[in-house]
Amino acid sequence: MAHYDTIIIGAGHNSLVCANYLALKKKNVLVVEASEVCGGLAASYEFHDGFHASVAHQASHFPLKIIRDLRLTEHGLSLSRNHNACIGLDQDGHHVVVQGNKVSGVPDIELDAYKRYHDLMIRYADMLAPFWLKTVPPIGNNSIPEMMAFAELGLKIRLLGKEDMREFLRMVTLPMYDLMDEYFSHPLLKSVLSWDALIGSKQAPRSPNNSVLQLLYRMAGDSHITLEVPALIDALQGAAVSRGVDIRTSSRVSNIEVEQGSEGISATGVRLESGEVFTADRIVSSADPKTTFLNLLGAEHLEIEFTNRISRVRDQGLVSKLHLALSGLPSFTGLTSAAGRLFIAPSLEKIEIAFDNAKYGESPVEPVMEITVPTLGNPGLAPEGQHVLSAHVMYTPFKHKSAWDEAARTGLTTKVIDAIETYAPGTRSLIIGQELLTPVDLESRFNTSGGHWHHGDFALDQLLMMRPTPGAAQYGTPVSGLYLCGAGTHPAGDITGMPGHNAARKILS
Repeated sequence: MAHYDTIIIGAGHNSLVCANYLALKKKNVLVVEASEVCGGLAASYEFHDGFHASVAHQASHFPLKIIRDLRLTEHGLSLSRNHNACIGLDQDGHHVVVQGNKVSGVPDIELDAYKRYHDLMIRYADMLAPFWLKTVPPIGNNSIPEMMAFAELGLKIRLLGKEDMREFLRMVTLPMYDLMDEYFSHPLLKSVLSWDALIGSKQAPRSPNNSVLQLLYRMAGDSHITLEVPALIDALQGAAVSRGVDIRTSSRVSNIEVEQGSEGISATGVRLESGEVFTADRIVSSADPKTTFLNLLGAEHLEIEFTNRISRVRDQGLVSKLHLALSGLPSFTGLTSAAGRLFIAPSLEKIEIAFDNAKYGESPVEPVMEITVPTLGNPGLAPEGQHVLSAHVMYTPFKHKSAWDEAARTGLTTKVIDAIETYAPGTRSLIIGQELLTPVDLESRFNTSGGHWHHGDFALDQLLMMRPTPGAAQYGTPVSGLYLCGAGTHPAGDITGMPGHNAARKILS
C-alpha cells in the first residue's frame, strides 16, 4: 500500500496549483482524477471528430503571482497582456466595444461616464485584490495574525478616504441595474458591463445581493492577463510532473478512508473504485463541498449541524454550454474580426426576463449568452480552416420542468442557434457538429453537484469566512487531516487557481 505526504482528489486547475506548491516544498504528492485527462471543467476534449473545446473558455484573472511562483512560462505558458475585447452585439452592426479603460460605439457623454466608472471600479478592485490570495480568518477567538488580517482589510478601506469609502460600502450592496442606471443610458453598454457580475450566479440585474462584489472579484489584480485555457492546464500539469507529483487519471475515488482516534476521526487515505487504497498524512479535496462531505466522506462522520449546513449550500447551476463545429469562420454583421468576447444581451431588461424564465424551471424564450471563437487564438482546436464556436448560455435551470428531456434540449439549442444566426447570418449553414451541455450534463460528466461552475453561489452568506460554511471556510475541515482546495472555498470559482494557492499555504503553515 503506497503512502504519500498528501493525496489530492481531482486534477482540476486548483488541484494542480495546490500540488505544485506542495511539491515545491518537497512534499510527496499523489493526485487522483476520475477522468482520463486533467483539467476538470477546464479540460480540453473532442466534442466532434477533430474538434476540441472546454467548458471553461477563458482565464481572465489568473494571478501573475502563481504564474511566477510555479514558473509556468518555463512549461510552455504564454502570456498575452492585452484585455480581451468585450463586444456587445447589435443586430444592425452598431456594436459596443469595451476593452480595458476604453469604450467605443456609444455617444460621447457615455465616454466620460465610463472613465469615471472604470477608474473608481479599478480602485476598488485593486483594494480587494490582496485578500483573494489570503485565508480569511474566522470570526471570534482569533490569533494575533488573524486579527492583523482583519485590521489590514479595514485599513485598506479607510485609505480610500471618507467619500470613496462610503461610496464603496454603498455600491457593493446595489443591484447591477441600479449601478448601471447611475452612470449610463446606453442599453447595450449596460449589458456588457453587467455581464461579469452575473455570469455563473443565481442573480439577475435587479437582484439585491452582491453582484457588484463578484464584478470586483473578476476585475481584481491581473485581469489584463489573458491565458489560453488548454495551455494553462498543460503548463500546470507539466510543472507538477517535473516536480515529482504522481498524477493518476481514470482513478475515481470511491471514498475517503478515516480512522477513529482518541480525539476524533482523521482522514488517512482514499479508496478507488478499482479497490486500490492509498494512504497519506493528509487528504485534500478539490471536489465540491457536497461531494466531499456527503458522498466521499459520509455524513456519519460529521456533526449533524455541520452536515445540515453543507446540505443547504446553494449550488444549482444556471449556465449551459453550446459548442459548434463549423466548416468556416462565422461572420458577424459589422465586425471585421470575431476575436474577443461577444455578447448577445441587448439590454438589462432582456437579461432579467431570461432570469424570470429560469425561476419557473423554463428555458429562456430569448437566450442571452457570451460567445467566443477559440480557434482564432488556438487553431489546433479544429481541422485546418475550420472553427469552434463556444457559447455560455445564461439562465438555464438545473431543475428544468421537463427534466431536460430531448424536446427541451432541442428547443434550447434551436433558440441559441437562431439568436447567433441573427447576428452572424449564415452560421447555421456552417454547422457540421454540435454539443449542448446543460447543468445536469455538467453535474454528471464533471462530478459537480448541481452542475454549478463555482461549486456554490457567489452570495453574501457563501463568501469569505463563510465559504462554503463555518467550520470549513479556512481550507481545513472538522475532520483532522482533511482539507479543501476547490472552487467551493474562498475566494470562489473561475479559472484563477487562488483556492489551490490558499489551501497549499494553509497546509504548509
